[in-house]
Amino acid sequence: MLFSPPLIQGQLIRRYKRFLADVIGPDGEKLTIHCPNTGSMTNCMVEGGRVWYSTSDNPKRKYAHTWEIAENSAGHLIGVNSARANMLLEEALSAGLITSLEHYKSCRREVRLPSGKRLDFLLEDSEKDSRPCYIEVKSMTLMRQLGLVEFPDAVTKRGREHLEELEAIVKSGARAILFFCVQHSAAERISVASDIDPKYAESLVKARAAGVEVLAYSVHFDDQLIALSGKALCWV
Repeated sequence: MLFSPPLIQGQLIRRYKRFLADVIGPDGEKLTIHCPNTGSMTNCMVEGGRVWYSTSDNPKRKYAHTWEIAENSAGHLIGVNSARANMLLEEALSAGLITSLEHYKSCRREVRLPSGKRLDFLLEDSEKDSRPCYIEVKSMTLMRQLGLVEFPDAVTKRGREHLEELEAIVKSGARAILFFCVQHSAAERISVASDIDPKYAESLVKARAAGVEVLAYSVHFDDQLIALSGKALCWV
């Protein structure tokens, strides 16, 4: 994902009201930008630290800039725009970077289920597997131990509902995948944050036992590009 126009580097003042952040731009001007992350963003930001933000030319937007990348106190880069996870996976699927999914020829986004709920992707038309493959994508950023990225960073009822949907899909005879887009430059392995949301941890164990697959891939950063690296991470 190459940003156009290019990302702008700034300095974080603070994040507040969940969806807003104040930054100092390169010319010293104070700006309020959109923070597209509903989580706690624990250990993802440091006041006074570097941030990178994108710019929209949509005149209807209240805030023209969107926070994309943060640098933490250890110098690690973190993708804080959780909406980018789906875009990154779509690009990786098109490029054939996810080897266990490269044999599917059809990819649709935002697929509605019989329950009325939606999942992020539906892959079909494979010569190797007659089953349709449903995918729900999650962005991971929480790192409390060096190298270990955890999910979730806050209690997530919606996340549990997604697991229930994926489990039901497996029972119907289709393939179901929970895909973690790990947006942290220091990521080496992943795990569930059972102390933050014990119910989610229980639901995940149950879903995996029922046949829901879990995939996790790390993200590569530079100052103008974010992309899935093609490096699968181990679950611990």
